[in-house]
Amino acid sequence: MDNTKSGAGIQSQDAVAIPRQSMTYGMASGLSAPAAVLPDAEAMGLSTQLSFIFSEYFKGLLFVLLMTTFIFAVPRVLTRRGSLGAMIAAFIKRTMDIAGSVVGLILTLPFWIVVPILIKLDSPGPIFYSQVRVGINRRQRQRRVYLKADVGERRRRDRRRTDYLGRPFKVYKFRTMVNDAEKKSGPVWATKKDPRITGIGAFLRKTRIDEIPQFWNVLKGDMSLVGPRPERPSFVLDLSTKVKGYSHRLNVKPGLTGLAQVENGYDSSLASVVQKVRYDLEYIEKRSVWTDVKILLKTVIVVVTGKGAN
Repeated sequence: MDNTKSGAGIQSQDAVAIPRQSMTYGMASGLSAPAAVLPDAEAMGLSTQLSFIFSEYFKGLLFVLLMTTFIFAVPRVLTRRGSLGAMIAAFIKRTMDIAGSVVGLILTLPFWIVVPILIKLDSPGPIFYSQVRVGINRRQRQRRVYLKADVGERRRRDRRRTDYLGRPFKVYKFRTMVNDAEKKSGPVWATKKDPRITGIGAFLRKTRIDEIPQFWNVLKGDMSLVGPRPERPSFVLDLSTKVKGYSHRLNVKPGLTGLAQVENGYDSSLASVVQKVRYDLEYIEKRSVWTDVKILLKTVIVVVTGKGAN
């Protein structure tokens, strides 16, 4: 083969020239794919048909429904490690609170008749006493997460006009002091042999009977049967700057009774508050259903003996 011919474009003696061929496209014919094999309903028995329908349709729809529910309805907190156990414990505690407050209100019905009469005979003024206290802090972290670093806080102001470090609510008690006891002095701690405490009021405080109306606060959900005692807003704002860890008490619901109450009694000074905070933080760290039961049993002893009350 002569490699010098023009137009051949062949540079090697071993190369082979392949004549150019034209390509055409078409469609394959004469081929057929097997049709999808579907069960013959006539050849199937009733039980087999029902089993087929259940497997092919019901299970699939159920799977889609459960996955959709999990994605859109299940709270994110349930997907966190250990959160399910915490929610079960919270449910048990709330169930105990509701049952305990209902039983407490029923068992103390005689006091709702006798105590008001004694209070009215002892001193002029209302039977019940309500006071604003600070409850659980449900806003322990910022819930608004901004994806862009250059986007700041868009709210003009917080919904809380005054931040008391927790949710304020009204606590109810039988009145144990003279009417308008703090009108001139303002919020102050009660002390031993406090002249503002009435004669019947001293007995009610010693036996804790004055706190019976707080079963209503427990039933409403403002308080729990067991937990740190709720304090007044002015004291919370002041003590949170003076006592280490004081604001951590607001991480749980306040209680009708608690470890600090049965061990330390009423607050009378800053030193007693420091000791009370230690008990409260110990309870928060070790709290459980069994711990609540033990504190409730010990509260009965305190009520009977008057131990720890001023």
